Amino acid sequence: MPRSTTGIRSRRKHKKILMLAKGYRGTRSKLFKRANEAVLRAGESAFAGRKLRRRNLRRLWITRINAGLNPFDIKYSRFINALKSADIELDRKILSEMAINNANAFEQVVQKAKKSFKN
Repeated sequence: MPRSTTGIRSRRKHKKILMLAKGYRGTRSKLFKRANEAVLRAGESAFAGRKLRRRNLRRLWITRINAGLNPFDIKYSRFINALKSADIELDRKILSEMAINNANAFEQVVQKAKKSFKN
């Protein structure tokens, strides 16, 4: 019986990695070993980047809400506490969008929250 080799499988694996490394600089797009290292590292960075993006967006929303609260003379932390006591379940993303695009609705939410906070 003839000896079987894994040439086809190896070639497929190598081609897959080299396709993923397309556009990388220098030997990172040409040589399998360098490309494999680069692709692995890129995957790790992409995974970490997705977590960082969520963190950064939350910070942005909080900053926008705080800026929207300046005319009402209330701080962000007190506002969030007032929302919870008023049973208003709007997340930070929606609140920041309201503060930027729909000032009237945001003002109504702030007034409701203020009422519940003082009681």
